[in-house]
Amino acid sequence: MLERIQLLRNIGQFDSVNAGAQLPLAKLTLIYAENGRGKTTLASILRSLGTGVADLVLERQRLGAANPPHVVLGIAGTTVQFHNGAWPAPMPEIAIFDDAFVAANVCSGVEIGAGHRQNLHELILGAQGVALNAALQGHVARIEEHNRALTQRSNAIPAAARGDMEADDFCALPANPDIDAAIAAAERNLAAGRSAEAIRQRPEFQPLSLPSFDLAAINAFLARTLPDLEAEAAARVRDHLRSLGRGGEAWVGDGMTRIRPASVGQDHEVCPFCAQDLGGSPVIQHYQAYFSEAYRNLRTAINDAGQGINTIHAGDVPAAFERAVRVAVENRTFWNAFTDVPEVNIDTAAILRAWTSARDGVLTIFRAKAAAPLEQMELPQDVLALVAAYDNDRTAIGAVSDALVACNAPIAIVKEQAAVANLPALTADLARLQAVQRRHSEPTNAQCADYLAEKAAKTATETQRRQARAALDNYRQNVFPAYEAAINAYLQRFNAGFRLAAVSPVNNRGGSSCNYNVVINNMSVALTADAGPAFRNTLSAGDRNTLALAFFFASLDQDPQLAQKIVVIDDPMTSLDEHRSLTTVQEMRRLVARVRQVIVLSHSKPFLCQLWEGADTTARQAILIRRDAVGSTLATWDVNQDCITEHDRRHALVAAYLEAADPATERRVAAALRHILEAFMRVAYPNAFPPGTLLGPFIGICQQRVGQPNQLLNQADIDELRALLAYANRFHHDTNAAYETAAINDQELTHFSARVLAFAKRG
Repeated sequence: MLERIQLLRNIGQFDSVNAGAQLPLAKLTLIYAENGRGKTTLASILRSLGTGVADLVLERQRLGAANPPHVVLGIAGTTVQFHNGAWPAPMPEIAIFDDAFVAANVCSGVEIGAGHRQNLHELILGAQGVALNAALQGHVARIEEHNRALTQRSNAIPAAARGDMEADDFCALPANPDIDAAIAAAERNLAAGRSAEAIRQRPEFQPLSLPSFDLAAINAFLARTLPDLEAEAAARVRDHLRSLGRGGEAWVGDGMTRIRPASVGQDHEVCPFCAQDLGGSPVIQHYQAYFSEAYRNLRTAINDAGQGINTIHAGDVPAAFERAVRVAVENRTFWNAFTDVPEVNIDTAAILRAWTSARDGVLTIFRAKAAAPLEQMELPQDVLALVAAYDNDRTAIGAVSDALVACNAPIAIVKEQAAVANLPALTADLARLQAVQRRHSEPTNAQCADYLAEKAAKTATETQRRQARAALDNYRQNVFPAYEAAINAYLQRFNAGFRLAAVSPVNNRGGSSCNYNVVINNMSVALTADAGPAFRNTLSAGDRNTLALAFFFASLDQDPQLAQKIVVIDDPMTSLDEHRSLTTVQEMRRLVARVRQVIVLSHSKPFLCQLWEGADTTARQAILIRRDAVGSTLATWDVNQDCITEHDRRHALVAAYLEAADPATERRVAAALRHILEAFMRVAYPNAFPPGTLLGPFIGICQQRVGQPNQLLNQADIDELRALLAYANRFHHDTNAAYETAAINDQELTHFSARVLAFAKRG
């Protein structure tokens, strides 16, 4: 509870006031001041303390003061100071109704803005709801921060990396551990699509091969001889042939074929060289046996075998092989752009050299065999080595050929796909794979990780926002209907000619807000409208202030900490109609019993007096803000004196004179007699004696009605009233110009004073 206002210095009308330190405040404290004396300053000080907003005090620094405002308040047994431009801590238990409340929560003048609805939303929610709404708005603000951070992190990802993809789609691309192979395949597919006609025309791989040397067959052939030739003849011929030197057998064999032509016309065979008779030659028969038909056939076979080897391994065959290799290399270069084709590393020159060496080595032996057909021969080791080297090359060529031919199956697929290729789709596939590669390459990978982390944080905050909104909505579903009922109950008590309907929360981008309709004569009036009925043109100033009071009291009803509240009300009667004064007083009396303290500031003495008269005499205090030189100060206010009416004062003045005559007051007593009579008649006969009526004409009306059903006074009362009026008129300015100097007799004045008081007591 606010116990004392101990110091007001350099603020508003207060220069340096510490008189309040001696003025204890009570559960109900009334503060009266004329306009301009400092009521609003006190309300602003308490609002500043409640909210912690220092500007509410600083902006009221006293004009001309050299030092800043300094305020000391005694609250709950301790001292709270506004010093060095701040309070130690806000006191949210202080609730204030003043012009600032109206301007913040209801309207500014006649206009209702977005800020009014937002503030009213918080007012309706109360502390618990405000906390829920603050949590929601905190999440909303955090999401905005996430959005800004996401924009920054998105901009940090180079455009060259993500291409035309949005950051979300780009960062969401999954990693592919085989991305390089996938890109290579996609590039080949796209290249194939673009080269569909060339692919259709390009042949597949043809097998590569080198002819082999059948060593077993060759050695078997080289070992052939004439098995039926007599050994003695063969030996003698061989001996002779060896004596002839190299080529001797061929020479002799050729000569044997020439005997017949040389012997034509002779009865005996002659030597084709010397024409001598061969009948006596000791070796001719052996020659004939040696160089028989079988011999000739053998030589022919040897020559044919050599020619066969030459046909297989010479002529156009090596050139054809070189050409086949060249075609394979070209095809490999072509097809490798569309599928995996092994390298073709073939040294044709080296192969041809090995091939030629092996072939020549074999043919050399065959030539030797041809020169000595009957001599058993075999391939020597050096020729076998040449053939073995050639066979290694042939095996390698076979492996290369198998690898190339194995590519024909994927080449067939390439041909099939190229024939129906969708270039846009293939281009898109390649672009996506390249984007995946860039996405998971540094530094883009780290940049995307930052973006995704921020996005995940935003998602988490969005979940919290949904939960907070659900909690707030559930809370508002109960609070707003109850608040609408409470407002309308207060409006009814305040004799308002309108009520509210559709009091409901509104969620928008600017924050939570409140909406409602004013219902007049069962017609809903919108808060804002470009034309026609609206809040601004249907509610009077008194109606708007009444609505503000209803908002304030209804919000207090919703506060679970109401019993701890210090309620400050500044000039609640501003613009209120007279018929709402009593109901306002009644609501404040009810409020006093429900809160810790009520402080009411007003410039209306009658209003404060009404509050005072019905309050607990042990829990009330009245303070006056009065002029002090050129400023204001605080003092005790004698409310009882200000609560007495002028009629009461006159009655007390006359009664006191009857008790003890005082020459100093006798003329005032005499002048009061007529006023006492008029006041009595005004109350006793309000219809016949309305304001502005004089007693003389009234007596005439009373005289006319004597004995009638509408009689006012009987004849005795009329006569008494005439007598009393005749005396009282001597001291009234309307009936005696010399009323101020008319002689007064104490005995006479005492007599008529007693008669006037007695007359005013009659029922």
